[in-house]
Order: sequence, then C-alpha cells, then structure tokens
Amino acid sequence: MPSIEKCPPPKNTLLENYLRAGNYVDCYVTTIDRQVSSSEFIFAFYTTWLFKIEAFILKHAVRKPSSDAQAKRLAENQIDKFAAWTVEARSENEILLCDFLSSTRSWLMVEKAGDETKLYFGSAVVPKKRGEGLGSIFVLLLGFHQIYSVLLLYFAKTRLKLKGH
Repeated sequence: MPSIEKCPPPKNTLLENYLRAGNYVDCYVTTIDRQVSSSEFIFAFYTTWLFKIEAFILKHAVRKPSSDAQAKRLAENQIDKFAAWTVEARSENEILLCDFLSSTRSWLMVEKAGDETKLYFGSAVVPKKRGEGLGSIFVLLLGFHQIYSVLLLYFAKTRLKLKGH
C-alpha cells in the first residue's frame, strides 16, 4: 500500500512512552486531503469491515463484544471501555488503548497540516515482566501483525475519503 508508510512514533506522543528496551513498537502514517478530527478517525477505524472481523473474533473467543454505537461513543469520549480495550490515555488528537491482558497498546493520532490531515496508527507490545522477551508466538505473528496494521489504517482512510466526498 504505497499510501501507508512505516515511521517512528512522533515525539511527545502517547505511543512514544513505550519506546524502551524489551518492548515492540510500530507506527504507520498516511495523509488524507481534508481536515479529519480525532473522533472521526477513531470512529472510521473501529467501524471498517476489516476491524469487524476482529470484533467478531473478540466477541466469540473472549466475550468482549463491541458495536458501531460503542465505537461512536468511544470516539466522542463518552466511554473508556471498548471491546477488549480500555482507554489508557487520551488527548485532543490522540487515543491510547490497553488490551484486557495489559499486553498490547493501540494508538491513533491525527495531525492537521493545512488542508490535509496525517493519520497515524501504532501498536506497542510489552512483555509480562520487564526484561522478559515478547514470546515466540508474537515473533511468529509479527509479519501478520504488520500487514494487518497497514490494512486497518488503509481501510480507515478509505472510509474517511468516502465520507468526505
């Protein structure tokens, strides 16, 4: 997906706090040619058809259901729990969510620049104990995780583009 690029997490962001030895952190960015609010991005991200597959799995595998209505409430800062995540931190243009096992973080951010908006999506995976490795399952799934992350951001951008026209 040429419109999605891997990049380091921007300075002074909620995701940057996880850049320490032993953690895995990734960050992807794309640009959309219109102004997008954080709430628009969060809602678009968590209501794509691709995310709905993950939501289906979470509902049936770990009994952590979610809905578009809940995604809207999360986006509008009305709830702090959504599916398998709890809001760990949030600002005007960022949200950082922690999974129910405290193993992973999901991060979204918008950065407005003129008539455009940069859309960021990143993840952090932390070992259960400091100094411990991330585990062989994570290493095996890393390639899938990276492709899935790019696709999630791509489909959120696509959803926002359709809404904007």
